[in-house]
Amino acid sequence: MGKHGKVQTALEYVAARSILTGLGLLPRPVAVALGLGIGRIAYTFGGRLRRTGARNLKLAFPDMSEKESAGILRGCFANLGRLLGEFSRLPRATPDDLRRIIDCEGIENLEAARSAGRGVILFTGHLGAWELSSFALSAFGYPMSFLARRIDNPKVEQIIEETRTRFGNRSIDKRSAARPILRTLRAGGTVGILVDLNTHPHEAVFVDFFGIPASTTSGLATLALRTGAEVLPVFIPWDKERRRFVLSVDPPLKIERTGDEAEDINRLTALFTSTIESYVRRFPGQWLWIHRRWNTRPAGEANFYASTPSGPLKQ
Repeated sequence: MGKHGKVQTALEYVAARSILTGLGLLPRPVAVALGLGIGRIAYTFGGRLRRTGARNLKLAFPDMSEKESAGILRGCFANLGRLLGEFSRLPRATPDDLRRIIDCEGIENLEAARSAGRGVILFTGHLGAWELSSFALSAFGYPMSFLARRIDNPKVEQIIEETRTRFGNRSIDKRSAARPILRTLRAGGTVGILVDLNTHPHEAVFVDFFGIPASTTSGLATLALRTGAEVLPVFIPWDKERRRFVLSVDPPLKIERTGDEAEDINRLTALFTSTIESYVRRFPGQWLWIHRRWNTRPAGEANFYASTPSGPLKQ
């Protein structure tokens, strides 16, 4: 790493540490309010991300009005700001603190799956306070291993890692995950996976997401078929009426085997993706619309993000 790289690493670390520490020292309502404010600022000045979000919403909801689409997109940025405020509190949060802001529903589904002894896979998407799902479960006595992409800045990665693993969770680097995951599941452990991002073709299959083929990781289906682990959806949206997060552990999905592994992987990946879509439809303002979910296209298809009616979408 050159001098410029070291300086940039240090500056990013100072910025991340300052923001998270500063917010974390504030009362929760103030920290969350400031996080929401940061989200509003990001919406105002994040033109490229806004254009990506608007394009995604046009693809997912072609008949939606621009006003409604803009409202969902503002909600997306607000959700990220709320998550920042909540995450800043986690280094000092106790299980009792978390119980005051999170309602758990379906924990009996996780207990039953764990008792089967074949390992458990919890899958989710970038919806609501996804960072709180694995953290809260570990604080409530259900630690897990989870897949994570390491942040390029090692100092910032250390901050995030220390927070995520406070109550016994363990992160597994996505780039070398196969063996650690298999060991964990074969030992009857629990693994958490996010499965709603655009994926490189060699690791993916195309399944419909909002009726449009989306390059989606085949890893979850492959693991389920080869290990016999129970597969449960887990989501943690913000409930406006309750003024709390609702951590929902849904019943296990049925993993059927036909003997044709390729077909089974496609079918199960479509099932997992449709489960995520159902939650996004219920909480559209809490999903990560600013991610280029349909960036990878089947052979011969044009890139959806090359341009929009409001101008080019630069890479």
